Amino acid sequence: MTRHAPWLTLALSFAGPALAAPALLQDTLAQRLVACTVCHGDQGRAAPDGYQPRIAGKPAGYLYNQLLNFRDGRRHYGPMVGLVSPLSDTYLREIANHFAAIDVPYPAPSALNEAAALLQRGRQLALEGDAAKQLPACAACHGAALTGVLPATPGLLGLPRDYLIGQLGAWVTQQRQAHAPDCMADISRRLNGSDLGAVSAWLASQPVPAPAKAVTPSASLPPLRCGSAGGHGANR
Repeated sequence: MTRHAPWLTLALSFAGPALAAPALLQDTLAQRLVACTVCHGDQGRAAPDGYQPRIAGKPAGYLYNQLLNFRDGRRHYGPMVGLVSPLSDTYLREIANHFAAIDVPYPAPSALNEAAALLQRGRQLALEGDAAKQLPACAACHGAALTGVLPATPGLLGLPRDYLIGQLGAWVTQQRQAHAPDCMADISRRLNGSDLGAVSAWLASQPVPAPAKAVTPSASLPPLRCGSAGGHGANR
């Protein structure tokens, strides 16, 4: 049996991997969009940090509007702006359609240690609103089951509380904007701190029903007239 000198055996062990043919990546849309899943989680399921939201299964119209908003200056988050700023409308729509078609289950909601009264107030705001404060129910635009309404209104369930609070705050400070009339900005500014915390806590505590699909608009319950609902800006 041929024996190699120790230095030659060591050299061959290092050279082996280098001699292997490099893996070839297919130039597919899914492969290109791996960059999105670095932040938004595998298949767009959401990141574990509680802030990078789920994009899988969101209405294509909503996702497309958000990409336009980042590109065109109505939303401000550096990594997203840098990623989409050179992209065309057509390519952004392809990205939106790709993630909208992904149907993966939602995890169970995280347990929240909140007072029952606060959660009850959050439920009221989400499902009934508060006429005295001119606050419509979230369900009026986001669907009775809060799973979204086609073509461009997203669901509100399955989102972490930190994300919900952050986005409502962004509407207040104009870090998020939509085409006029900007319904979400108007509604968010009517929420005091307690109500903001209540509605975000209740929404985050609710399980996502199956199937968690955006529904067609209801003729009996027309949504508010919003610039974000007509294919321009974005509801949430």
